[in-house]
Amino acid sequence: WSGHLVVDALLDPIRLKHPIVEAVLVAGLLFGFFRDRMRRHVMGIERAVGQRFFLFLVVVLLGLLSSVITAIIASLVLAEIITGLRLDKKIETRLVIVTCFSIGLGATLTPVGEPLATIAVAKLAGEPYHAGFWFLFQKLALLIIPGVVALGIVAMFLRGKEVTYAESISESKMEKLSDVFIRAGKVYLFVMALVLLGTGFQPLIDKYVIHLPTAALYWINMISAILDNATLTAAELSPKMSLIQIRSILMGLLIAGGMLIPGNIPNIICAGKLGVKSREWAVFGIPLGLAMMIVYFIVLQLI
Repeated sequence: WSGHLVVDALLDPIRLKHPIVEAVLVAGLLFGFFRDRMRRHVMGIERAVGQRFFLFLVVVLLGLLSSVITAIIASLVLAEIITGLRLDKKIETRLVIVTCFSIGLGATLTPVGEPLATIAVAKLAGEPYHAGFWFLFQKLALLIIPGVVALGIVAMFLRGKEVTYAESISESKMEKLSDVFIRAGKVYLFVMALVLLGTGFQPLIDKYVIHLPTAALYWINMISAILDNATLTAAELSPKMSLIQIRSILMGLLIAGGMLIPGNIPNIICAGKLGVKSREWAVFGIPLGLAMMIVYFIVLQLI
């Protein structure tokens, strides 16, 4: 413990180079203002552009916009869209899972997107990377954006019949204004805790983790399916790692984090709000995640 560490822990969540708390707060307030009209227009937009293209747009736009509006707000928007749709429950559940994979990937493009990105940039801010706001975009965009688009294409094949609202899934609890401020406070405390955790694990990372083969770093992080990937980022990432090691760790965490509900913030939010059960998520999320892990592993070996 040191005064410098305490200051970093207190300020990192709100620093201008990765203002995730401010982004969660502002985006949350805007979401609260527009949420009712958003829900009212979901069915109209779907009919106007067609079901297939609508599902593609939902997955791709929320995935990419999550890096700006944060993964948390993107997840809340997704819950509203799903509530406004009237497709059968199985298709809507799969759409939620595919979109959460997309949000989990896309939110990492900037440090305001999700805590994983915030802590990654904070840990790599010094020598030799001097990571700034666009660091993750510059290093990961060519891996992440095609993945988001591919998930959008997967969603186009999730065709379902229109049903009554009672037969589809819907949000179980409406959000209050106070929830917006409470959520921002929770994000602040979470990121602060990650800074402390990452500093505490640094000696172990530098002694053991950085010497692991790149492939091992990638596949070991399948544990992100059951453990929050931001926490694992804090516990694993080091500026002493090579860029390929950093990419392997982050991509492994991001993909595996979508397989099960506990792995990522969007999963937890959407499953909680929409009542998606763990088994329902696993049946579709694990095969999709494994397929993505294999594809990305091959890609990482080629770059």
